[in-house]
Amino acid sequence: MNRIPEPDQTPLGPAYEGRLLDRPDEEVVDQGAGFDLRTLVDRRGLLGLVGLSAGATLLAACTPQSAATVTATDSPSPTPTPTGTTTATATPTASAAAFATEEIPQETNGPYPADGTNGLNVLERSGMVRSDIRSSLDGGTTAEGVPLTFTFTLSDLAAGNTPYTGAAVYIWHCDALGRYSMYSDEIVTETYLRGIQVADAQGRVTFTTIVPGCYRGRWTHIHFEVYPDAASATNVSNQIATSQVAFPQDMLNAVYQDAAYTGSAENLSDIGSLDNDNVFSDGYALEMAGFAGDARNGYVGTLAVAVDATTAAVVSSPGGPRS
Repeated sequence: MNRIPEPDQTPLGPAYEGRLLDRPDEEVVDQGAGFDLRTLVDRRGLLGLVGLSAGATLLAACTPQSAATVTATDSPSPTPTPTGTTTATATPTASAAAFATEEIPQETNGPYPADGTNGLNVLERSGMVRSDIRSSLDGGTTAEGVPLTFTFTLSDLAAGNTPYTGAAVYIWHCDALGRYSMYSDEIVTETYLRGIQVADAQGRVTFTTIVPGCYRGRWTHIHFEVYPDAASATNVSNQIATSQVAFPQDMLNAVYQDAAYTGSAENLSDIGSLDNDNVFSDGYALEMAGFAGDARNGYVGTLAVAVDATTAAVVSSPGGPRS
């Protein structure tokens, strides 16, 4: 029996367990001690970078910090798959994403962070370091919706705007019906659509999730917090950046035709535009992600996030339902 592990082929080259091979022309077992150590750490759950291959495709897809152009021609037309059950399969061809050059704006963490600021803290739960956040931590309910594979590319301005390797990102967002796990009555026992990832050598973290719904009073968004490392991502006082991801209207108009997103089209229409949103109305150029794909097969998205690792932590107070 052949026990030599086979690498996965990605647009950026062969990869094993989510990491590009240091020596692409050699076997996985011949990558050297450094690669082996990263593999061991990954298996212990500290560096859950299983989404790298999808992230590599993603980073070749979109240019961050500009309004996204979402068209059916951005990707091939793979065989349709059930909504909310697979990752996006778009394969865009634009140039690789660059680092952001300005620090990401600090935004409220809202009323539903579960980061310890309002009594609930999911960050201390086992299994939070994960790429696929569509299911609850206990393996229970899976959130339904249009698939989204999303990558953050982190850089540290305090270190010359170089990749912020080892930084941890915690993200959370509502489900297709605008509900937050752990808070909304119907899903108060669920923990889905929450997770942490640790940045690789290129500063990238990738999550497999769904496009969030739109609830009344807020434009569609994803919350995220950046921590210096995985060990510090259990206490919100350690965060060095808290912000939100914005979504383009054309993409959302298409997504919200899906039956899973009951009420989202109306709620988005009531807001009118990003300029009317209480968080993004003061500007969103650094928070607008790039996307490619379609509502039938799913999307890939990316946002370049620059932070200053020397910035003192600012913990925002949970806001009202519009946060």
